[in-house]
Amino acid sequence: MYFSFQALWVLAYLPWNALAAPRPSPRVDDGSSPGELIGDLLDGITTPTGQLIANILIAGEPGQSQLSQNKPSSCPATDPCCVWYDVSAALTKLFLGRQGLCNDAARAAIRLGFHDAGTWSKTNKANGQDFGGADGSILLGFGEDLRRENNGLQAVIVKLQAVRTKYKVGAADLIQFAANHATVTCPLGPRVRTFVGRKDATQAAPQGLLPSMFDSPDNLIALFQDKTIQPHGLAALVGAHSASKQFTQNLTLAGQPQDSTPGIWDVIFYNETIQANPAKKLFIFPSDIALANHPSIKSEWQSFIDDQLHWNEDYASEYVRLSLLGVNNINSLTECTIALPQARLSASSIVADGVAG
Repeated sequence: MYFSFQALWVLAYLPWNALAAPRPSPRVDDGSSPGELIGDLLDGITTPTGQLIANILIAGEPGQSQLSQNKPSSCPATDPCCVWYDVSAALTKLFLGRQGLCNDAARAAIRLGFHDAGTWSKTNKANGQDFGGADGSILLGFGEDLRRENNGLQAVIVKLQAVRTKYKVGAADLIQFAANHATVTCPLGPRVRTFVGRKDATQAAPQGLLPSMFDSPDNLIALFQDKTIQPHGLAALVGAHSASKQFTQNLTLAGQPQDSTPGIWDVIFYNETIQANPAKKLFIFPSDIALANHPSIKSEWQSFIDDQLHWNEDYASEYVRLSLLGVNNINSLTECTIALPQARLSASSIVADGVAG
């Protein structure tokens, strides 16, 4: 469901006390349960930003935006987005590789976004442990970089720590801004709506909440449902492997990609994963094969194979959710998507040499 410009205009001028949880929009294409609110939105929607995010989470508001501009010549220090234009320029230098493709630092930043935000669960919250999630803890020296599941992220952690020191931004915000920047740096990647103002962690994230490539599909589905992410959303998020390479699961095959175009954010991953005889140059995760064939995911997986726009929108909406797990001040956030690079909606000018990436 999408909102008309008139409806959005009216919404923008509603008094805060008139804001309310939007009606959930069911997933008609795969039968998944409607989305649910998270964080402080569960206690009430009190700001226009809170309303916007609630609309993305449960009412079908688009999770991506193409509105962009260069940094204004006069950018007041009171504007929370000002510094993010400078951060964005620095990240472009880190993430844009040869032939205009996204590089290894970009794919590591995307993975880092998942690994920071994914360390939160409803079960832990219900048991009085409402911490972890998108709080920047992996960047803050609590030792998470030494955990086995975070092997391969050490280099990008060092790079982002330097960016954080230079621009004096929050660790939690930087990780998620960098993940979204890296995604749109990849040709065809969505421009995921990006929010800043999170509170940084004061302790390490809990362990045991990140997926393994050897997990069964039922365990993976249960793991993500405990993060408020339904099978429909999981099918979309797994597509980030379109731009990934493995370096730590099998050292003898380090650098092998999960699809044949890891420098491009495309739907080739969804087709190549389910081939009976995948190309030898690819490293297909067993968990991806299992998920692709699970009855709760199979139809959605198939629907992405020839539909880039469908996948981009589903991914963007679900990543907004993921990027706000464990965040309990959603109502006070500011949208700074405007500072991200413009999306490159065509990869036709990119010449792939062997593996494009």
